[in-house]
Amino acid sequence: DLQWDDRPADVQDRTKLCLLDLIGVGIAGRQTQLSRIIHAYAAAEHPGPIRLPFDDQTASATGVALAYGMTIDSIDAHDGFNPAKGHIGCPLWPAVLVNSATATGKEILTTLAMGYEFGARCSIAQHGSVPDYHTSGSWGAVAAAAASARLQKLDPVTTRHALGIAEYHGPRSQMMRVIDQPTMLKDGSGWGAMCGVSAARLAQAGFSGAPAITVEEQPDVWADLGQHWYLREQYFKPYPICRWAQAPVEAVLALRTEHNLVAKDIAEIEIATFHQAIRLACATPQTTEQAQYSTSFPVAVAAVRGKIDVGDLIGQALHDPAVVRLSRTIKMVEVDLANAAFPLRRFARVTLVLHDGTTRQSEWTEPKWEHTTPPTSDELLAKFAAFAIPAIGAARAKSIVEVVMDLDSLDGNVLFAALSGPVNHVAKGQQADP
Repeated sequence: DLQWDDRPADVQDRTKLCLLDLIGVGIAGRQTQLSRIIHAYAAAEHPGPIRLPFDDQTASATGVALAYGMTIDSIDAHDGFNPAKGHIGCPLWPAVLVNSATATGKEILTTLAMGYEFGARCSIAQHGSVPDYHTSGSWGAVAAAAASARLQKLDPVTTRHALGIAEYHGPRSQMMRVIDQPTMLKDGSGWGAMCGVSAARLAQAGFSGAPAITVEEQPDVWADLGQHWYLREQYFKPYPICRWAQAPVEAVLALRTEHNLVAKDIAEIEIATFHQAIRLACATPQTTEQAQYSTSFPVAVAAVRGKIDVGDLIGQALHDPAVVRLSRTIKMVEVDLANAAFPLRRFARVTLVLHDGTTRQSEWTEPKWEHTTPPTSDELLAKFAAFAIPAIGAARAKSIVEVVMDLDSLDGNVLFAALSGPVNHVAKGQQADP
């Protein structure tokens, strides 16, 4: 029964910014090998009439949800939710998109905002009831089913079965497995989106699956639905790497600026942080996935280049001798203070050992753009431009911004049109800096 005008103005604004951020990350994701593979797979194995975003191929609703979720996930730069140790928007938005053929823009935004509230509570309920740390696709499947059911206008009984089907078949994949051995499996978000879309369609056809125990057996988690807006508590990522590595990146960038350092000044780097960040242990990545699920490599990129862009994690950029040298020097130390704060806060402290024998040490640092210190609208618009313009051009990027910001007064097919058509440029890995 939730309506767009029922939610506070800041939640409405945040919904649009979350949507724009997801679209921008998905555009950048089209540059990856992962996206090329999954788009071709979806078109071949899940044929249908729905155009894949930023592609000229088509697939079924489930195929598009699978491919789009994995494409967004392929560039690890989308928003996230600390209590979930994961990401609500990535499995949610593809499910909203494929069910929006006849929806208004306001209905799309309303469902997306509802899905963030639903997904936040699903994640809290699941992590509070199971011992293993599962990927976002697991509880994200239930959020995707809720969004699908709303847009398909399923009745309460059918919706209840859709949630149960999605929870039962959702990918209960182990997150630390892919942290330790990074591959294209990533965070399970594409599979979760596909599962949620499938669940709603199965329930509509009479397939039973109720109950979803994360929804029905932890009532305290759901008691404040409609009053407490978890959408306000999503963080954003300035860099396309795992959130756990972003605090040491910030610390290195700050030290680099404060002391006017360049990479050749630095002999080695020590990072004190929490256990999970230390598990991001790939010092010499050979793939984009290994580079994103690394702490040492992004920190070395930041030390050498003073930034981290999508192109820094693709192709020949992975073999920059200056970055690889520094990455191999990095030592990581597990610290009780950082462990105790995780997952609600992610701390790191960096010590640079210089070639002259002196050291420079940062303060305890947290990632940029936490929900308590969120980015401004202009900062998120700048991030969108940086991710989108290299792939689709400035004019097309500007038109997408305009559509998203006015979506509550537009028809949904305007958004579909804005996302249609392939990317016109695939960025190559940056050459090594001197």
